[in-house]
Amino acid sequence: MDAPDPLLERLVDHRPGRAAITADVLAGLSARPRALPSKYFYDARGSALFEEITRQPEYYLTRTELALLRQVLPEIAARVGPQARVVEYGSGSGRKTRLLLQALGDVVAYTPVEISRTALVDSVRALAMQFPAIEMLPVCADFTALPPLPPSRRTARRTLLFFPGSTLGNFAEAAAVSILRGMRLAMGPEGLALIGIDLDKDPATIEAAYNDVAGVTAAFTLNLLARLNREIGSDFDLSGFVHRARYVVPSRRIETSLVSRHAQVVRVAGQAFGFERDEAMHVEYSHKYGDAQFAAMAAAAGLRVGAAWDAPARMFGLRLLQPA
Repeated sequence: MDAPDPLLERLVDHRPGRAAITADVLAGLSARPRALPSKYFYDARGSALFEEITRQPEYYLTRTELALLRQVLPEIAARVGPQARVVEYGSGSGRKTRLLLQALGDVVAYTPVEISRTALVDSVRALAMQFPAIEMLPVCADFTALPPLPPSRRTARRTLLFFPGSTLGNFAEAAAVSILRGMRLAMGPEGLALIGIDLDKDPATIEAAYNDVAGVTAAFTLNLLARLNREIGSDFDLSGFVHRARYVVPSRRIETSLVSRHAQVVRVAGQAFGFERDEAMHVEYSHKYGDAQFAAMAAAAGLRVGAAWDAPARMFGLRLLQPA
Protein backbone atom coordinates (compact mmCIF):
# COMPACT_ATOMS: atom_id res chain seq x y z
CA MET A 1 0.00 0.00 0.00
CA ASP A 2 1.32 3.46 -0.90
CA ALA A 3 2.17 5.81 1.94
CA PRO A 4 -0.28 8.69 2.54
CA ASP A 5 0.52 11.85 0.62
CA PRO A 6 0.93 14.67 3.20
CA LEU A 7 0.12 17.31 0.59
CA LEU A 8 -3.14 15.70 -0.47
CA GLU A 9 -4.08 15.11 3.16
CA ARG A 10 -3.84 18.87 3.80
CA LEU A 11 -5.60 19.92 0.58
CA VAL A 12 -9.04 21.47 1.08
CA ASP A 13 -11.16 20.52 -1.94
CA HIS A 14 -14.19 22.63 -2.83
CA ARG A 15 -14.17 22.11 -6.60
CA PRO A 16 -17.53 22.67 -8.29
CA GLY A 17 -19.16 19.33 -9.03
CA ARG A 18 -21.11 18.22 -12.08
CA ALA A 19 -24.42 19.58 -10.76
CA ALA A 20 -22.96 23.04 -10.07
CA ILE A 21 -21.23 23.22 -13.44
CA THR A 22 -24.40 22.09 -15.24
CA ALA A 23 -26.49 24.70 -13.41
CA ASP A 24 -24.03 27.46 -14.34
CA VAL A 25 -24.01 26.40 -18.00
CA LEU A 26 -27.80 26.16 -18.23
CA ALA A 27 -28.15 29.62 -16.69
CA GLY A 28 -25.61 31.06 -19.09
CA LEU A 29 -27.15 29.50 -22.19
CA SER A 30 -30.60 30.69 -21.12
CA ALA A 31 -29.41 34.29 -20.78
CA ARG A 32 -29.35 36.91 -23.54
CA PRO A 33 -26.72 37.38 -24.72
CA ARG A 34 -25.56 33.86 -23.99
CA ALA A 35 -22.50 33.32 -21.80
CA LEU A 36 -20.34 30.62 -20.26
CA PRO A 37 -18.40 31.13 -17.01
CA SER A 38 -14.69 31.73 -17.64
CA LYS A 39 -13.76 29.93 -14.40
CA TYR A 40 -14.34 26.63 -16.21
CA PHE A 41 -11.48 27.29 -18.62
CA TYR A 42 -9.07 25.73 -16.14
CA ASP A 43 -9.15 21.97 -16.33
CA ALA A 44 -5.76 20.25 -16.71
CA ARG A 45 -5.54 20.98 -20.45
CA GLY A 46 -6.87 24.50 -20.05
CA SER A 47 -4.25 25.30 -17.43
CA ALA A 48 -1.50 23.92 -19.68
CA LEU A 49 -2.77 25.94 -22.64
CA PHE A 50 -2.87 29.10 -20.55
CA GLU A 51 0.77 28.59 -19.57
CA GLU A 52 1.53 28.30 -23.29
CA ILE A 53 -0.39 31.54 -23.92
CA THR A 54 1.81 33.37 -21.43
CA ARG A 55 4.86 32.50 -23.53
CA GLN A 56 3.47 33.78 -26.84
CA PRO A 57 5.25 36.86 -28.24
CA GLU A 58 2.03 38.88 -28.39
CA TYR A 59 1.12 38.19 -24.77
CA TYR A 60 3.01 40.97 -22.99
CA LEU A 61 1.24 40.64 -19.65
CA THR A 62 3.14 37.81 -17.95
CA ARG A 63 6.67 38.72 -18.99
CA THR A 64 6.04 42.39 -18.13
CA GLU A 65 4.61 41.56 -14.70
CA LEU A 66 7.48 39.17 -13.94
CA ALA A 67 10.04 41.85 -14.85
CA LEU A 68 8.22 44.41 -12.71
CA LEU A 69 8.04 42.02 -9.75
CA ARG A 70 11.78 41.33 -9.92
CA GLN A 71 12.41 45.06 -9.85
CA VAL A 72 10.13 46.09 -6.97
CA LEU A 73 9.93 43.01 -4.71
CA PRO A 74 12.60 44.30 -2.30
CA GLU A 75 10.41 47.35 -1.61
CA ILE A 76 7.29 45.18 -1.34
CA ALA A 77 9.04 42.83 1.10
CA ALA A 78 10.07 45.79 3.26
CA ARG A 79 6.46 46.98 3.40
CA VAL A 80 5.05 43.52 4.19
CA GLY A 81 7.66 42.55 6.78
CA PRO A 82 8.56 39.07 8.06
CA GLN A 83 6.30 36.25 9.24
CA ALA A 84 3.46 36.90 6.83
CA ARG A 85 0.91 34.39 5.66
CA VAL A 86 0.56 34.54 1.88
CA VAL A 87 -2.82 33.72 0.33
CA GLU A 88 -2.84 33.64 -3.47
CA TYR A 89 -5.97 33.83 -5.62
CA GLY A 90 -5.71 31.80 -8.85
CA SER A 91 -2.19 30.53 -8.27
CA GLY A 92 -1.68 28.77 -11.62
CA SER A 93 1.84 27.46 -12.21
CA GLY A 94 3.42 29.44 -9.36
CA ARG A 95 6.08 31.26 -11.43
CA LYS A 96 5.33 34.60 -9.76
CA THR A 97 4.80 32.93 -6.39
CA ARG A 98 8.41 31.74 -6.32
CA LEU A 99 9.67 35.29 -6.69
CA LEU A 100 7.38 36.53 -3.92
CA LEU A 101 8.23 33.76 -1.44
CA GLN A 102 11.94 34.22 -2.09
CA ALA A 103 11.69 37.96 -1.42
CA LEU A 104 9.63 37.80 1.78
CA GLY A 105 11.32 36.92 5.05
CA ASP A 106 10.23 33.92 7.13
CA VAL A 107 6.85 33.24 5.49
CA VAL A 108 4.59 31.45 7.99
CA ALA A 109 2.34 29.67 5.49
CA TYR A 110 1.29 29.72 1.86
CA THR A 111 -2.34 29.15 0.87
CA PRO A 112 -2.98 29.00 -2.88
CA VAL A 113 -6.64 29.09 -3.90
CA GLU A 114 -6.93 27.53 -7.35
CA ILE A 115 -9.91 25.97 -9.16
CA SER A 116 -7.79 23.54 -11.21
CA ARG A 117 -6.78 20.67 -8.93
CA THR A 118 -4.08 19.48 -11.34
CA ALA A 119 -2.44 22.90 -11.57
CA LEU A 120 -2.75 23.35 -7.81
CA VAL A 121 -1.14 20.03 -6.86
CA ASP A 122 1.66 20.38 -9.41
CA SER A 123 2.47 23.92 -8.28
CA VAL A 124 2.40 23.21 -4.55
CA ARG A 125 4.55 20.09 -4.91
CA ALA A 126 7.24 22.14 -6.65
CA LEU A 127 6.99 25.00 -4.16
CA ALA A 128 7.14 22.64 -1.17
CA MET A 129 10.43 21.25 -2.46
CA GLN A 130 11.87 24.73 -2.95
CA PHE A 131 10.52 26.16 0.33
CA PRO A 132 10.45 23.28 2.85
CA ALA A 133 10.16 25.64 5.85
CA ILE A 134 6.89 27.17 4.60
CA GLU A 135 3.67 25.39 5.58
CA MET A 136 1.68 24.62 2.44
CA LEU A 137 -2.11 24.82 2.87
CA PRO A 138 -3.65 24.46 -0.60
CA VAL A 139 -7.34 25.09 -1.26
CA CYS A 140 -9.00 23.85 -4.46
CA ALA A 141 -11.90 26.25 -4.90
CA ASP A 142 -13.40 29.14 -6.81
CA PHE A 143 -11.87 32.19 -5.12
CA THR A 144 -15.02 34.23 -5.81
CA ALA A 145 -16.78 31.96 -3.29
CA LEU A 146 -13.87 31.60 -0.88
CA PRO A 147 -14.39 28.97 1.83
CA PRO A 148 -12.87 29.43 5.32
CA LEU A 149 -9.09 29.18 5.00
CA PRO A 150 -7.27 26.39 6.90
CA PRO A 151 -5.45 27.64 10.00
CA SER A 152 -1.66 27.72 10.01
CA ARG A 153 0.39 26.12 12.77
CA ARG A 154 2.33 29.33 13.39
CA THR A 155 0.71 32.68 14.02
CA ALA A 156 1.33 35.20 11.26
CA ARG A 157 2.02 38.88 11.90
CA ARG A 158 -0.13 39.79 8.92
CA THR A 159 -1.83 38.31 5.87
CA LEU A 160 -0.70 39.22 2.37
CA LEU A 161 -3.21 38.46 -0.37
CA PHE A 162 -1.51 37.96 -3.73
CA PHE A 163 -3.62 38.36 -6.88
CA PRO A 164 -1.28 38.67 -9.88
CA GLY A 165 -1.83 38.30 -13.60
CA SER A 166 -4.55 40.96 -14.04
CA THR A 167 -7.15 38.28 -13.22
CA LEU A 168 -9.25 40.89 -11.42
CA GLY A 169 -9.87 42.37 -14.86
CA ASN A 170 -11.77 39.23 -15.89
CA PHE A 171 -14.73 40.45 -13.85
CA ALA A 172 -17.26 43.19 -14.51
CA GLU A 173 -16.81 46.13 -12.15
CA ALA A 174 -19.47 45.16 -9.62
CA ALA A 175 -18.07 41.64 -9.38
CA ALA A 176 -14.50 42.96 -9.14
CA VAL A 177 -15.49 45.24 -6.26
CA SER A 178 -17.16 42.26 -4.58
CA ILE A 179 -13.88 40.28 -4.84
CA LEU A 180 -11.95 43.22 -3.40
CA ARG A 181 -14.46 43.47 -0.56
CA GLY A 182 -13.92 39.79 0.19
CA MET A 183 -10.19 40.40 0.22
CA ARG A 184 -10.70 43.25 2.69
CA LEU A 185 -12.43 40.83 5.05
CA ALA A 186 -9.86 38.08 4.52
CA MET A 187 -6.81 40.27 5.14
CA GLY A 188 -7.85 41.63 8.55
CA PRO A 189 -6.98 45.06 9.96
CA GLU A 190 -3.21 44.75 9.38
CA GLY A 191 -3.34 42.91 6.07
CA LEU A 192 -2.25 43.89 2.59
CA ALA A 193 -3.14 42.84 -0.94
CA LEU A 194 -0.71 42.86 -3.87
CA ILE A 195 -2.68 42.97 -7.12
CA GLY A 196 -1.54 42.92 -10.73
CA ILE A 197 -3.55 45.09 -13.12
CA ASP A 198 -3.25 45.61 -16.84
CA LEU A 199 -3.23 49.31 -17.69
CA ASP A 200 -5.11 50.95 -20.54
CA LYS A 201 -2.88 51.46 -23.58
CA ASP A 202 -2.76 51.16 -27.38
CA PRO A 203 -5.79 49.05 -28.43
CA ALA A 204 -3.83 47.21 -31.13
CA THR A 205 -1.26 46.00 -28.58
CA ILE A 206 -4.01 44.82 -26.25
CA GLU A 207 -6.05 43.09 -28.94
CA ALA A 208 -3.05 41.24 -30.36
CA ALA A 209 -2.38 39.68 -26.93
CA TYR A 210 -5.69 37.83 -27.10
CA ASN A 211 -5.37 36.78 -30.75
CA ASP A 212 -1.90 35.21 -30.98
CA VAL A 213 -0.80 34.13 -34.43
CA ALA A 214 -0.10 30.58 -33.25
CA GLY A 215 -3.76 30.17 -32.25
CA VAL A 216 -3.05 29.07 -28.69
CA THR A 217 -5.66 31.44 -27.22
CA ALA A 218 -8.25 30.14 -29.67
CA ALA A 219 -7.47 26.57 -28.62
CA PHE A 220 -7.71 27.60 -24.96
CA THR A 221 -11.14 29.16 -25.50
CA LEU A 222 -12.49 26.18 -27.44
CA ASN A 223 -11.16 23.79 -24.80
CA LEU A 224 -13.90 25.13 -22.53
CA LEU A 225 -16.44 23.39 -24.76
CA ALA A 226 -14.42 20.17 -24.79
CA ARG A 227 -14.35 20.20 -21.00
CA LEU A 228 -18.11 20.72 -20.75
CA ASN A 229 -18.75 17.89 -23.21
CA ARG A 230 -16.58 15.58 -21.13
CA GLU A 231 -17.74 16.57 -17.65
CA ILE A 232 -21.46 17.35 -18.02
CA GLY A 233 -22.34 15.49 -21.23
CA SER A 234 -23.11 18.48 -23.45
CA ASP A 235 -22.68 18.09 -27.20
CA PHE A 236 -20.95 21.28 -28.33
CA ASP A 237 -19.42 20.84 -31.80
CA LEU A 238 -16.00 22.45 -31.41
CA SER A 239 -15.70 22.87 -35.19
CA GLY A 240 -18.94 24.85 -35.13
CA PHE A 241 -17.55 27.73 -33.03
CA VAL A 242 -14.72 30.18 -33.54
CA HIS A 243 -12.76 32.28 -31.02
CA ARG A 244 -13.21 36.06 -31.20
CA ALA A 245 -11.53 38.65 -28.96
CA ARG A 246 -12.12 42.37 -29.53
CA TYR A 247 -11.05 45.43 -27.58
CA VAL A 248 -14.01 47.70 -26.84
CA VAL A 249 -12.52 51.15 -26.33
CA PRO A 250 -15.39 52.84 -24.42
CA SER A 251 -15.49 49.96 -21.90
CA ARG A 252 -11.67 49.59 -21.84
CA ARG A 253 -11.91 45.83 -22.03
CA ILE A 254 -11.33 42.81 -24.23
CA GLU A 255 -14.57 40.93 -24.83
CA THR A 256 -13.91 37.29 -25.72
CA SER A 257 -16.65 35.22 -27.34
CA LEU A 258 -17.22 31.92 -29.06
CA VAL A 259 -19.11 32.65 -32.28
CA SER A 260 -21.34 30.10 -33.98
CA ARG A 261 -20.18 29.40 -37.54
CA HIS A 262 -23.65 28.31 -38.65
CA ALA A 263 -27.14 27.63 -37.35
CA GLN A 264 -26.95 24.74 -34.90
CA VAL A 265 -28.49 23.16 -31.80
CA VAL A 266 -26.57 22.38 -28.61
CA ARG A 267 -27.97 20.02 -25.98
CA VAL A 268 -27.16 20.23 -22.29
CA ALA A 269 -28.85 18.12 -19.61
CA GLY A 270 -31.80 17.31 -21.85
CA GLN A 271 -32.37 20.92 -22.90
CA ALA A 272 -31.84 22.17 -26.48
CA PHE A 273 -30.37 25.59 -27.28
CA GLY A 274 -30.54 26.89 -30.84
CA PHE A 275 -27.73 29.10 -32.13
CA GLU A 276 -28.02 31.32 -35.16
CA ARG A 277 -25.16 31.80 -37.58
CA ASP A 278 -22.69 34.41 -36.20
CA GLU A 279 -24.34 34.36 -32.77
CA ALA A 280 -21.75 35.21 -30.11
CA MET A 281 -21.55 33.46 -26.75
CA HIS A 282 -19.61 35.55 -24.22
CA VAL A 283 -16.88 33.73 -22.29
CA GLU A 284 -14.56 36.35 -20.75
CA TYR A 285 -13.84 40.01 -20.07
CA SER A 286 -10.32 41.40 -19.68
CA HIS A 287 -10.58 44.93 -18.29
CA LYS A 288 -7.76 47.45 -18.59
CA TYR A 289 -7.62 50.10 -15.88
CA GLY A 290 -6.77 53.71 -15.36
CA ASP A 291 -5.50 54.91 -11.98
CA ALA A 292 -8.66 56.80 -11.00
CA GLN A 293 -10.94 53.91 -11.91
CA PHE A 294 -8.93 51.36 -9.95
CA ALA A 295 -8.61 53.62 -6.90
CA ALA A 296 -12.39 54.15 -6.93
CA MET A 297 -13.00 50.38 -7.06
CA ALA A 298 -10.64 49.87 -4.13
CA ALA A 299 -12.37 52.61 -2.15
CA ALA A 300 -15.77 51.02 -2.80
CA ALA A 301 -14.39 47.85 -1.17
CA GLY A 302 -13.01 49.65 1.89
CA LEU A 303 -9.42 49.66 0.62
CA ARG A 304 -6.91 52.25 -0.53
CA VAL A 305 -3.84 52.14 -2.74
CA GLY A 306 -0.85 52.28 -0.40
CA ALA A 307 1.78 51.95 -3.12
CA ALA A 308 1.85 51.67 -6.91
CA TRP A 309 4.48 50.49 -9.37
CA ASP A 310 4.22 50.62 -13.18
CA ALA A 311 6.25 48.92 -15.89
CA PRO A 312 7.85 51.14 -18.56
CA ALA A 313 5.32 52.76 -20.89
CA ARG A 314 2.64 51.78 -18.35
CA MET A 315 2.40 48.34 -19.89
CA PHE A 316 1.36 46.79 -16.56
CA GLY A 317 0.93 47.78 -12.93
CA LEU A 318 1.22 46.39 -9.42
CA ARG A 319 -0.86 47.90 -6.63
CA LEU A 320 -0.45 47.33 -2.89
CA LEU A 321 -3.81 47.75 -1.16
CA GLN A 322 -4.49 48.20 2.55
CA PRO A 323 -7.60 48.84 4.64
CA ALA A 324 -8.90 52.38 4.15
